Amino acid sequence: MGLFDKGVRKTKESFFSKLSRAIVGKSRVDDDVLDAIEEALVSSDMGVDTTLKIIDSLEERVERDKYMSFEELVGMLREEIGALMDIQEEKKLADFSSMPSKPYVIMVVGVNGVGKTTTIGKLASKFKAQGKKVILGAADTFRAAAVEQLEIWAERAGVDIVRQSMGADPASVAYDSVSAAVARDADVVIIDTAGRLHNRIDLMNELTKIRNVMRKVIPDAPHEVMLVLDASTGQNAFQQAKEFSRATDVNSLAVTKLDGTAKGGVVIGIVDQFQVPIRFLGVGEGIDDLKPFDKKEFVESLFTIDDLKK
Repeated sequence: MGLFDKGVRKTKESFFSKLSRAIVGKSRVDDDVLDAIEEALVSSDMGVDTTLKIIDSLEERVERDKYMSFEELVGMLREEIGALMDIQEEKKLADFSSMPSKPYVIMVVGVNGVGKTTTIGKLASKFKAQGKKVILGAADTFRAAAVEQLEIWAERAGVDIVRQSMGADPASVAYDSVSAAVARDADVVIIDTAGRLHNRIDLMNELTKIRNVMRKVIPDAPHEVMLVLDASTGQNAFQQAKEFSRATDVNSLAVTKLDGTAKGGVVIGIVDQFQVPIRFLGVGEGIDDLKPFDKKEFVESLFTIDDLKK
C-alpha cells in the first residue's frame, strides 16, 4: 500500500471514473479524450493554469503517437504531473533529522479551521519521538480555545509550552518563546500564530512584526514559515496561499484533510503556481497521519494502475 493511498483515494476515484468513461471503446486519443482529461483535472481543483500546462504537453506528445493504451496515457499523465512538482527537489527543505540551526524556528500560519494547531501538535510529537527538545509558542492570543488546544497537544507530546494571558501581544509571546528555546538549549521551537482571514491586512501585517521581534533573539529566525492549507477548500486554498505569500516569506506547506476530499489536485496546482515545496500531507485524524511529503510516492499513489483496472 502506497504512503498516500488513503489520502488520495477520493480524488483518484473521481478523476479516473471520468477518464475511464471518456476513453472506453476508443483506440486513439482524440479531442474528446483530451477534453475529458481537462475536465477531470479541473474538477480535482488542480487549477486552470496548471491544467492547461498539462493539456498542452499532452497534445504535443499525442501528436507523435495518437494510438496508445490506457496505461500509456496514465503513464504520460504521471510524468507530466511529476515534472510540474520538480520544485520539491529544487527547493529542498531542511532535513529535520539534523537541524541546520539550533534552535530551529518554525512559524506556522494559516486561517482558522485548516488544522493548524493540530498540525503543530502532531509535528511536536514527531520531534519528541526523534529525541528532540521542543518548545511550543502560543502566539494565538485572540482565542482561548487555540491556547487550550495547544496546551493539550503540548501535554500529550510531552513538550514545553510558552504562553501569556489572553489578549497579550502575539509578538511578545513569540519573543519569549525563542528566548526560552535559547535558554533551555531546545532543538526546535514552533510558533502558533492567530488563525487570520487572509484578506485582513492588519492581521497579515502582524506576521511581519512577529518575525522581526524573533530576530532580536535569533537574527535569521524564523528558519521556516509553514503555511497550513485545507485541501477540501479547493480554490480557496489558492487564494490563501497567494495572500500569505505576499504577507510573509512562506517557504513550506502542510496540506491537511486530503483524505476527506476529491479535490486533491489542489496539492499539485499550489506547488506549480506558487513554487513552494510541501513539507507534510495530512491524510487522516491519527497522530501518525501527518506524512512527510514525497513527490514520487504521491504521484505513484495517485496513478496506481492496478487500482484503475478495478
